[in-house]
Amino acid sequence: MKYTALSALLLPALVSAHSARHHARQATTATYDYSAAFSNADTAAASSSLPTTVTFSLLSVNPTAVPLSEINTGTTQTQSTIAISTTYAGSSKPTWIANAPDLPPSLPIPTNYPTLDVTPPTDSDEAQQWIKEVMDSGVYIPDIAPTNPGGCGNNTAAVANASSTGTCWWTCGGCTRSTDVSVCPTQNSWGVSYDDGPSPYTPNLLQYFDQEDIRATFFAIGSRIISRPAILQDEYMTGNQIAVHTWSHPYMTTKTTEQVIVELGWTKKVIKDTLGVTPIYWRPPYGDIDDRVRAISQAMNLIPILWTRISSTQTFDTNDWSIPGGSVNVYEVLDNWELIMGNSTKIDTGFIVLEHDLFEQTVDVATGYILPQALAHQPKYNMTPIVECLDMPLANGYLETNDNSSNPLPLASVTPVSTYSASGASATSTGSSSSGASGSHSSGSSSSDSQSSGSSNLMAVNSMLLGIAIAAGAGAATLFL
Repeated sequence: MKYTALSALLLPALVSAHSARHHARQATTATYDYSAAFSNADTAAASSSLPTTVTFSLLSVNPTAVPLSEINTGTTQTQSTIAISTTYAGSSKPTWIANAPDLPPSLPIPTNYPTLDVTPPTDSDEAQQWIKEVMDSGVYIPDIAPTNPGGCGNNTAAVANASSTGTCWWTCGGCTRSTDVSVCPTQNSWGVSYDDGPSPYTPNLLQYFDQEDIRATFFAIGSRIISRPAILQDEYMTGNQIAVHTWSHPYMTTKTTEQVIVELGWTKKVIKDTLGVTPIYWRPPYGDIDDRVRAISQAMNLIPILWTRISSTQTFDTNDWSIPGGSVNVYEVLDNWELIMGNSTKIDTGFIVLEHDLFEQTVDVATGYILPQALAHQPKYNMTPIVECLDMPLANGYLETNDNSSNPLPLASVTPVSTYSASGASATSTGSSSSGASGSHSSGSSSSDSQSSGSSNLMAVNSMLLGIAIAAGAGAATLFL
């Protein structure tokens, strides 16, 4: 089923805590809600309260870096961009992954996809097929009601049930399951990643990658891919990992099961149509995931990747995405990065950091300061795409090239049974997230005050969720942010 798409040159805007809009060079824009209102915390710090200088000694700076004084806060910034390194002909052969399929013969046609930057319809032929596949997968989808827009403060019952014995809601409870990826196993390994592109500034980042022999994981948004498929191909063909970041960047727990399916389904499809491979990893926008969303992603052969959290107040989030909105500036982002580097040496694992390639400012601070600091760090960081920091080859990032014997797909663990069982995936919780790890909901359905564990329309039990008692009564979690 075909839909009318917006312009293929669309650049999204970002709505900050002050509702600042990031304007494209084109007339058409879209919005993300990045306001950090997932709690009652004050996230719109006044400009006068922000740092005005670097508070530590920079280990290294890119000689061509944009001066810190020119990385503007709370305003649109559209400086120079560069062209992608290569425009690939149809059916070009990837070189980083042995036996990878050729690129598709042509780029996707926008009119074959849903409208950009909104959750796709659930009644299309494609959507109905994906919904059927999930229902037939043998995966148990917990009967957890969608959360309310408005964050932790507007979800009293959900917050009270957000721990590992309840819904394991990462956003407001800090809970992770054993199926979530949030660290690299080896100390001083950094699983480098960037969210929300491709953008016009991604080629600037890729150019620096080429200069310094860096590769990363790009969590790509379907609506951005259909806008810039050639940039996605350049990311992939230069050895970076491509993963799913949904179609329209919503808070996934606010969505119905069918809406979660189409957000993931269309993004998987446009990546396959652009690259010829299907990702098996994804990152929920804002890290917004609970056991229902986990189960749906498992049914769609997608493994969740979050970012490192070491306590209720410390997550490895640079907060770079808040620069355009005005709630932080580049000096505060560098302070966050300095804290991340310090914490990275205190843990016995490697780490994953939240950064973004959507904006001029986020790319400028990455190429000018964060990445040079990382390259100069001692002990030396092993900087790789996330799939490689997990001690696997790049090929294991995709359905078509994954080694299923050493890296079983999520659906391989499903053992359907007729009743709910009381043993299964383990969970950990570090409490509420630190500032910047999430923001307010942008859309969704109302949440029920109770969480049921025995609905008659449950699909089937899967092993990932065995042992999760979906029942109210867990202690109230600390508010997010």
